[in-house]
Order: sequence, then structure tokens, then C-alpha cells
Amino acid sequence: MTESDLPVLIDRPEFWASGVIFGSPHSGRIYPEWFLEGTRLPAETLRSSEDAFVDQLIACAPSFGAVTIRAQVPRAIVDLNRAPDEIDPLVVRGVPRHPLNQRTLAGLGVIPRVVSQGRTILERPIDRTEAERRIDAYWRPYHLALAALIAEARARFGQAILIDMHSMPHDALNHLHGQRPDMVLGNRHGLSASARVSDAIIAAVEAEGWRIRRNSPFAGAYICSAYGRPGHNVHVVQLEIDRSLYMDEKTITPNDRFADVASRIGRVIRTLAVLDAGGRAGPAVAAE
Repeated sequence: MTESDLPVLIDRPEFWASGVIFGSPHSGRIYPEWFLEGTRLPAETLRSSEDAFVDQLIACAPSFGAVTIRAQVPRAIVDLNRAPDEIDPLVVRGVPRHPLNQRTLAGLGVIPRVVSQGRTILERPIDRTEAERRIDAYWRPYHLALAALIAEARARFGQAILIDMHSMPHDALNHLHGQRPDMVLGNRHGLSASARVSDAIIAAVEAEGWRIRRNSPFAGAYICSAYGRPGHNVHVVQLEIDRSLYMDEKTITPNDRFADVASRIGRVIRTLAVLDAGGRAGPAVAAE
């Protein structure tokens, strides 16, 4: 089995400093032929739903003492930041039309109906068995691996801090008044991460000259709600980066600022890789 066959990739540092994990569940870009044959959209349009290049932006984390976990499956096939039961009956045949949340109604369930700008992915709905196959093949391995990393961090350090990295279209913030942020931190309004951890992340971002906003318009989705337990020293934040900072959104290619942004993100990661649950930048003491 080659690396491209694996649904999830984990990179570990030589020395894990304090139980910090950087995740990238939406940067997968391996589109199998079986999927492309069933969609009406060209690959370049499908890629508009990716958090393109986020995996590259966090690739330096192991060199600073943090673990990375990243998906290979594209979000257009299965969305790892959704619950496995967020199934859209317009996408999957045979699913009861139970009450749906707003994300699923908008076509952004665990098996997405649309990519950006509401463009429909599939030629026709899929069978429930196919939906379950995708969830078993891609969703479950990612979440089993993520849960195991969080449990390992808690056992070794008494804490786990997951910084779940995403990117947002530049026009996603067009409705905001005043200065628009470069990043948005979501912590479920304090339910998925403590104020101290959130404040430390914001301080690291602001130290690089970026503007950051809390919980609006992105407060954190499934990964934050499923894993964030600050009362048990498991802190999960969703960090959204404006794509236009580092890429051309039309061509999905790095722009001429990519290297500078990557360098600045690297300095943020270096600070946060040794973060403890009290919001201090210093390695936690591993349990013997």
C-alpha cells in the first residue's frame, strides 16, 4: 500500500512537546476515477471545496514538537467535519427525511450535495450502501486516528490541544462591516476550548500582524463539538484562514505571497506547538 492509498496521514515529531495536534480534514485532493465518473463537475470546480494547501502550511509542525493529522479524501467525497448521520436525503436514497440542521439543508452534509457557489456535485443520488461505504472507508479511519491521538495526548501530558486548520473563501466575509479579519477562530463560544487556550492562539496570530475574529461567522463544526471538552483538558479550536492571503482562488494555485504566509504561519505554529492548557507557551511535563 502506498501513501496515496491511506485515508489519513499522521506525522509525529521526534519529541512531542505538550500534546498539541494540528489537523487538516479538508485539504485532501485525491479524486478517484469512480468518483469523477459520477459527477457533473470538472476537477478544477470540485477543488473549490478544498482547503487547498492547508496541509502544506502546517507541515512544519512536527519540527516544532507537534503532531499533524491530515486527510487524503477530498471534501467533495465525504466531509470529515460533519457527523456521520448528517445525511442529506437529496443525496442519498432511502434516508428518512428526519429534521435536518442548516448545514445539511444547504447541501453540506457528510456526503456533500454541492461545492462552492451551490454547484451540484452528483449526476444522481447515491444508494445508502455507497454512503455507508464512504463513511466506513474514509470518515471512520480519520476519526479513529484523531480520537486515538487525543487520548494519547491526555495520557502523556494530561491535556490535548487540537488546532483544526481550515481555509475560507475571501467572499465568505463580504457581509461583515468594518475591518475584515484575516482569520476566524471558532471555539463553539467557549464550549470546545478554554478562554486561556483561545486567547493564546489569538495572541500568536496577532503577533504576526493578522486580524482575527472569534466565532463569527464560523464558530466551529462537528470536530469542535465532538472532541472539545475543556473541563477535561481537551481543547479544540477551528482556525479559518482567508484563502486569498496565500492562493489564487480561481486557479487554486499558490500566489506570490504564499512563501511569506507559510513562513508567518510557521512562526505561529512554533509558538503554539509547546502550548499548555493554561495558555502558556512552555512544554508540558510528560507523565512517566
